[in-house]
Amino acid sequence: MRTKLFMIAGIALLAATVPALAHHAFTAEFDSNQPIKFRGAVAKIELINPHSWFHVDVKEPDGRTTRWMVEGGTPNTLLRRGFTKSSLPLGTEIVVDGYRAKDGSNRVNGRDITYPDGTKLFLGGSSPDAPK
Repeated sequence: MRTKLFMIAGIALLAATVPALAHHAFTAEFDSNQPIKFRGAVAKIELINPHSWFHVDVKEPDGRTTRWMVEGGTPNTLLRRGFTKSSLPLGTEIVVDGYRAKDGSNRVNGRDITYPDGTKLFLGGSSPDAPK
């Protein structure tokens, strides 16, 4: 009986680590040597685990619009910082500070965003200069 209990506990422990393996580290996808800062309008917010995503439409000098995906921390991390989905209405113009994706796509690991009134929100991400 005791052996079965240890086997079940071992399998449960192993199963609990599988989602962690799917999670990525900052250095796996983003480059700390490629900081980026841009201004754009919030187009979509996804408060999903394991990372929140902010989609931002950036006007290019030639008039085109480019959509950037900004990765933030977990919804729980943002909630503890006072952020809710209603804290950032769609269309709000924000400034994003972060780090570009290594693959050159329009993805950023967001360090923080700055609201029109100058208020900053740390996005709870895993960037190398994230507050401890």
